[in-house]
Amino acid sequence: MKIDEKMEVAGSDPAERFSEGPRLLADIGGTNARFVLETRQGHLEAVAVLPCDDYASLLDAITAYIDSDEARAAGSARVRHAAIAIANPIDDDNIRMMNHHWFFSIEAMRAALGLDTLLVVNDFTALAMALPYLRPDQRQQIGGGMARADSVIGLLGSGTGLGVSGMIPAEDRWIALGSEGGHVSFAPCDQREMDVLSFAWRELSHVSAERLASGRGLELIYRALSERAGKPDAPLLLAADITSRALNNECDVCLEAVDCFCAILGSIAGNVAMTLGALGGIYIGGGIVPRLGPLFEQSQFRARFEQKGRLNEYLAQIPTFLITAELPTFLGIAAILAQKLKRAHTGAPVLESVRQARGRMSPSECKVADWVLKEPNAMLTLPIAEIAQRVGVSQPTVMRFCRSIGVQGLADFKLKLASGLTGGAITVAHCHVEISDSDAELARKVLGNNASAALAMRDMLDVKALTAAIELLRGAQRVELLAVGSARVVADDMQHKLLNLGIVSSFFADPQAQEMSAAMLKPGDVALVISRSGALPDLLRTVKVAQGCGARVLAITASGSPLAKLADVLLTLNHPEGNLNFVPMIVRLLQLMMLDILSVGLARRDTAQRTSAAELEEGQLHGMRISGKLKFGGHLE
Repeated sequence: MKIDEKMEVAGSDPAERFSEGPRLLADIGGTNARFVLETRQGHLEAVAVLPCDDYASLLDAITAYIDSDEARAAGSARVRHAAIAIANPIDDDNIRMMNHHWFFSIEAMRAALGLDTLLVVNDFTALAMALPYLRPDQRQQIGGGMARADSVIGLLGSGTGLGVSGMIPAEDRWIALGSEGGHVSFAPCDQREMDVLSFAWRELSHVSAERLASGRGLELIYRALSERAGKPDAPLLLAADITSRALNNECDVCLEAVDCFCAILGSIAGNVAMTLGALGGIYIGGGIVPRLGPLFEQSQFRARFEQKGRLNEYLAQIPTFLITAELPTFLGIAAILAQKLKRAHTGAPVLESVRQARGRMSPSECKVADWVLKEPNAMLTLPIAEIAQRVGVSQPTVMRFCRSIGVQGLADFKLKLASGLTGGAITVAHCHVEISDSDAELARKVLGNNASAALAMRDMLDVKALTAAIELLRGAQRVELLAVGSARVVADDMQHKLLNLGIVSSFFADPQAQEMSAAMLKPGDVALVISRSGALPDLLRTVKVAQGCGARVLAITASGSPLAKLADVLLTLNHPEGNLNFVPMIVRLLQLMMLDILSVGLARRDTAQRTSAAELEEGQLHGMRISGKLKFGGHLE
């Protein structure tokens, strides 16, 4: 373990140490795990670099760092808030590293470390957050161009992998992009790169940008160019050795490999600049490029960055910068954690209230307080009976605990706690259900997954397709519902809705009966097909029978499926069931919600029509009354 005592980073503030104790920051790559304690804004102490291969898990590495003498001297025993930047996409609670064997649950890690806050973000999202705060002396411009103020900034970083991110200005703050742009397909730009790609295809079915513009990519390029130069038996070299030999001019193939690497990185950087419209500049980070020194400045990087045909002049105006700041990722992750804690404190700082009130609580209430501080997220999901059982107290004690911190009851406490933990909004994200989950955790995940999927469907709903679907059903002479498996319950429910709306409809649960009924459809009829996969042969055959009779097809299914391609109107539902694929629970609920939307849309338009007809009839009667008064002296006949 290598530990430095102290260092100051850009944006450091001479303010006093954080009142709640130091904050633990970590930058986890595929090779090394870096840790530091931020004792006040921008002030880092006990910087440590730990080889990932030396530890069985990330928890072991963090524990080893916290237990070190240097970290303890800086106050690691009082850490309550931590943030981890990791070279991995962050999709849900479970993180499985792509460039290493570590796997962990964010919530389990937080609980094991006894933290109030554990924030995990993509490492390049964290590095991107540092870009607006870099001083001029912490970056080196490569080539020409001038950054436009308040414009999008792009970021690439080559290390164990290739990270891609960006920063978008939004009034008084910046929004960092979470991206996996390093995994886009590689496109060669000359014969040399075509030869490298052909070599790579022998080992890889898909060659991404990361496969070449990374440390391992430099090694692959070296092997490919060694063979191309007629030296297939050249010694295998690591990226550091290739770089060293190229810098010392000891190996022609190493020099060419570095030149090819820089050219490829330049093309990728130009692609990112055009994709993001990064007029604020493109920044290059990571561990490889800074070590190349003059080789990078003299390389084809900038020329290939601008080499985009008709867009050459556009790219020539965009500057490219090499990040020279020391440990810039920590600056970014510290800023993200600070924002999160600020939102939490401006919301409802219930946990702090619990700490302050603990001194005046009874021993049994203190047991509740200690459990809440250790398991705040569990407190949000459990009923009072299970809370009391877990803590080992009575239910009235739980209620007394709530009143002792100034809230009306358990429901009020949970609402304020949720606001404090999430900054005012309860966020939901998909989490995989695990066999080892408790019943409470199972319930939390299933409900959270349903809510997350519903919000995703809301945000991705094709309104034009929805309008077309409502019009199609509204004008149908007859609606035939087609569904198999778990969707049969959904179809049966929809048939009752359609009948209540006065729309002739039918549904048969048996697939053979569905096909026979579909054969009796006519032009003007609609086949409403509901399928999760959209690929079942029997269902597809029935749909083709319906189309052969002149019926229109409205499908609720996955985009790109065989059924989607047959549909006249398509309402897409794309949701993987994850590791419980045998229980299509979420998709079934999404199907029901989609059909509810259609039903409400049909009912609303029918109501509007009835209202218009009633108004017209009322108007006609009013006209008759006026006519009668004029004709018969004010008396209607």
